[in-house]
Amino acid sequence: MKPLSVEQYLQRIRQAPVYEVARRTPLEPAPGLSRRLHNRVLLKREDLQQVFSFKLRGAYAKIASLTAEERARGVIAASAGNHAQGVALAARRLDLRAVIVMPKTTPDIKVESVRLLGAKTVLHGNTYDDASEEADRLARETGMTFIHPYDDPWVIAGQGTIAVEILEQGEVPHAVFVPVGGGGLISGMALWLKAHHPEIRVIGVEPNDAPCMHEALRSGERVVLDQVGIFADGVAVRQVGEETFRIAREFVDEVLLVNTDEICAAIKDIYDETRAITEPAGALAVAGIKQYVAREGIEDERLVAIDSGANMNFDRLRHVAERAELGERREVLFAATIPERPGSFRTFCETIGQRGITEFNYRYADPERAHVFVGVKMHGLDVEKQALFADLRAQGYPIEDMSDNEMAKMHVRYMVGGRVGGLANECLFRFEFPERPGALLRFLNRMGEHWNISLFHYRNHGAAYGRVLVGMQVPPEEKGRLKTFLEELNYPWWDESDNPAYRLFLR
Repeated sequence: MKPLSVEQYLQRIRQAPVYEVARRTPLEPAPGLSRRLHNRVLLKREDLQQVFSFKLRGAYAKIASLTAEERARGVIAASAGNHAQGVALAARRLDLRAVIVMPKTTPDIKVESVRLLGAKTVLHGNTYDDASEEADRLARETGMTFIHPYDDPWVIAGQGTIAVEILEQGEVPHAVFVPVGGGGLISGMALWLKAHHPEIRVIGVEPNDAPCMHEALRSGERVVLDQVGIFADGVAVRQVGEETFRIAREFVDEVLLVNTDEICAAIKDIYDETRAITEPAGALAVAGIKQYVAREGIEDERLVAIDSGANMNFDRLRHVAERAELGERREVLFAATIPERPGSFRTFCETIGQRGITEFNYRYADPERAHVFVGVKMHGLDVEKQALFADLRAQGYPIEDMSDNEMAKMHVRYMVGGRVGGLANECLFRFEFPERPGALLRFLNRMGEHWNISLFHYRNHGAAYGRVLVGMQVPPEEKGRLKTFLEELNYPWWDESDNPAYRLFLR
């Protein structure tokens, strides 16, 4: 099919009947982000659509354009979830049969949402491309019409209606930041924005482990990525569309890449502003704004982020919470080596000072040295981290920064320790520490140098109390002093020395 001209696309955007199913979403100020970034940040709330994503715009525009004969045969689509829900809703509204092929990695919440909308789901492969190939095969076999999630002129036009609303909702922005997967959203929006205000910068944002548009624009051709990360599953695409790439080459100014920690920080930013939880792909634009402002040093500009979806699996939130502070540079993770002797733990914490400790993982390893994994609160400044490391090194502690070490953050922090032989008189206690600076040091000062700490695990989860697990070597004749220590400490505590989990995995 001959590519449409710009004027033909603009006409389709004007004609797209998206408001038969979609709502005109608000363009909301983000006052907290605006203050921090010294710019006027606004969120285009596509997460408020009835399927919690912008995708129903393009899906409905395409399906509404089908002939009566095409409608009679039904529609089929491949999607990681949001396009699937858009197609399913559009098909139900127009009383059509719909089949959706989804990767096996698709979050359960999206699969179930599609089924509830009346579409049949087929789980196939591990990526969108696997699912797309299967959907294409089924379309040829059944005669159903394949509804592409991004590489279709009507889909592109439907997504472009978001840009129409942005320009109707206030003054012209300096830049609009758009999540990018296959390119349907950014190409449709860029066509409208550049046609009406060429000075607006249209900036795509992708995860650095799924940079298909970034690499295509850099190479000048549609590259196929060897593999893609699936944390931001809504944009996990190995190759951009042919038509979307053609449009993006002409109208998109640049594509930024952000990492998982930055995405998690952006999810928290949006939650702080709206009390809504955005899916990883939906938070890309906010992460991009933060990176762009830091790079360009701009102030007092109007910056729009497309909050594209909120289909988040609940169990993924624990990962987001763990990584958000790292993404905002409000936490530093590092490994240190300390002497294995009574009081060394307290001396180490005194060197850290009144900085808030967010995590401490330690298990006795040998008679000479102990390796500890530590998290400390920061305020987003690298100079603060360097000052901490300088203080520790000046006291003779070897330090390894783990803040950008993916294996350390994902796995090693939870694997510090294990079963150790030859530890005499070890007792295990569980405590609740009040979450305030100095709580840990108060514990260590109360304890003094009476007993060697043989195990320590602490993680600040943002609650009123931190949960702490401590192993101490306490000889039988010291039990009275231990009881006095626990009473004077006045922290809630539980003796876990007979816990079967301790016996099986730690003792």
